[in-house]
Amino acid sequence: MFTVGLTGGIGSGKSTVSDCFAAHGVPVIDTDVIARQLSVPGGEVLDAIRAVFGATVIQPDGALDRAALRRRVFADAKARHQLEAILHPRIRQEVEQTLATLAAPYALIVIPLLAETGGYRDVLNRVLVIDCPEELQIARVMARSGLAQDEVKAILAAQAGRAERLAVADDVIMNTASQEALCAEVALLHRRYLALAAAPPP
Repeated sequence: MFTVGLTGGIGSGKSTVSDCFAAHGVPVIDTDVIARQLSVPGGEVLDAIRAVFGATVIQPDGALDRAALRRRVFADAKARHQLEAILHPRIRQEVEQTLATLAAPYALIVIPLLAETGGYRDVLNRVLVIDCPEELQIARVMARSGLAQDEVKAILAAQAGRAERLAVADDVIMNTASQEALCAEVALLHRRYLALAAAPPP
């Protein structure tokens, strides 16, 4: 199946863009959603996270304390790599299993850390990067999450920079205008991806 990897920094607008593609009937596989599903109480990775990070990242009701874990991994690169080692292989397995069940011209795979990890390139035909100025990312994340500016900057510092992401892009959407403009760009790309998916392999 033809696959498009969607990536971008925090607050760039990945969810809005993936919703626009979904409105065209494109199957969307979101690795962040898979990660959350895997780490719910009873989920297969919660015990592994507890074993590595201890009870301080588990809430009294047994659920993952995502805020505590986020603070821990964005303050400590080693901890972040430990978490990725737990999550990434399981997420990849889930992505591949989901792709195998789809019957569509192409699928969109949302991979926030695509530029950082270099993963998934073997299953992607195109990479679409959602880009916007860093100050806009910070403002959006603060508005939606209630995080302080220094917390958002710590997350940005742990992610690839704009230049690194743009270096892996086949297609770029600059998300600085209205949602209508964004979805209009998606509509153009959707037609392009349908044509690419239908073309015989080189």
